[in-house]
Amino acid sequence: MKMRVSAVQYHLHSIASFEEFAAQCEHYIRAAMEFDAEFVLFPEFFTTQLMSIGDEEGKVLKITDLPQFTDRYRELFKKLAQEYNIHIIAGTHVISKGEQIQNVAHLFYPDGRVGQQAKMHVTPVEVEGWNMAQGDEFQIFDTEKGKIAILTCYDIEFPEIVRMAKARGADVIFCPSCTDDRHGFYRVRYTSHARAIENQVYVVLTGTVGSLPTVDLMRANFGQAAIITPNDVPFPPAGILAEGVINDDMIITADLDLELLEKVRQKGSVTTWRDRRIDLYPDWK
Repeated sequence: MKMRVSAVQYHLHSIASFEEFAAQCEHYIRAAMEFDAEFVLFPEFFTTQLMSIGDEEGKVLKITDLPQFTDRYRELFKKLAQEYNIHIIAGTHVISKGEQIQNVAHLFYPDGRVGQQAKMHVTPVEVEGWNMAQGDEFQIFDTEKGKIAILTCYDIEFPEIVRMAKARGADVIFCPSCTDDRHGFYRVRYTSHARAIENQVYVVLTGTVGSLPTVDLMRANFGQAAIITPNDVPFPPAGILAEGVINDDMIITADLDLELLEKVRQKGSVTTWRDRRIDLYPDWK
């Protein structure tokens, strides 16, 4: 079983309308379709671009205004997933959560279904700057190509949650991210490699590029997409199937061989998943 995945280095810039946002998103999906992609990943917080539209008085919108676009966001990507017959992990979008807001990843299926996964680990900046609520539930998504999980940015830095994802059958971790400097970027990138090695899974990672000069906390972005493998003989030596050019507006694509993962788990140079010492430390059932 193979699945072809694309990851978008989404270029953030100021826009004047939702229609402009929609056209940019469709452009990337059409690019992915030219490579016959079956899954396409957008970054975390890419819908903050909508805040640059401003209100009727020309004032920039606040993060708490972003949920007003939720219905249009979902309608747009539901339509695109059905029209292009593709699975879209449409990055994350901020929705209302009681008196707070929540950063939620969305999976749009070709048949019209929509899955959601809230970010479970929230950074201090997201709490202090945006009063962001963390998610309390974790799920695995069944697709016609196999089981996947969606872990957003900071989530990938916690090994326990990826171990849980693998224990529940996920072979591919999609990680939409958004980082503003090299330190944040490399934290996410290096831990993505670690999670792929520890659990012998694929990690599909991407981030935002460009800038939103009028939107607080989104004025700087440092991003690069990468499709990451375990480090073993059947895979590229550096564990990278594909990667973008840092901070460029672009899309990358690669094929994930799911049967190869199982072969490596059983007879690889190392068998990290099989060799975990559950007699010494807890395991996830």
